[in-house]
Amino acid sequence: MEKTPADKWKDTVIKYRKQCQNILKLSKSVRYVGVINIYGRTLTGIVRSDLKPLLKSEQVKNEFFIISTLMSLRKDTASSVGNLEHVILQHQKVIIVVLQKKDITYYVSIDRKEKGLEKIISSIKKTI
Repeated sequence: MEKTPADKWKDTVIKYRKQCQNILKLSKSVRYVGVINIYGRTLTGIVRSDLKPLLKSEQVKNEFFIISTLMSLRKDTASSVGNLEHVILQHQKVIIVVLQKKDITYYVSIDRKEKGLEKIISSIKKTI
């Protein structure tokens, strides 16, 4: 029996969810892991269970729209400067790491106190 498009979509989202769970397990410093599409829509996302989210729903929508727009515009320069490896946004409270694989963007929020950021980023790349 061939899978319907809805079944394929469900399988894809489950795959992303498992990746998010695996990224969350990499370090106690990882606060949130989300997967967004090229339009900034959340496909799946997980907040560490013992933490309160820093952003409200509308702020998250705006943040993801900005990130997806940035990632889409960056694709035009890839042929000149090479493929994007990752983006690090450092805020006072958290560090945001953004990675892209094909048209999917991984958005990872990490506690600012984390000292092994490069190790976490390397592990995330292996996970995705």
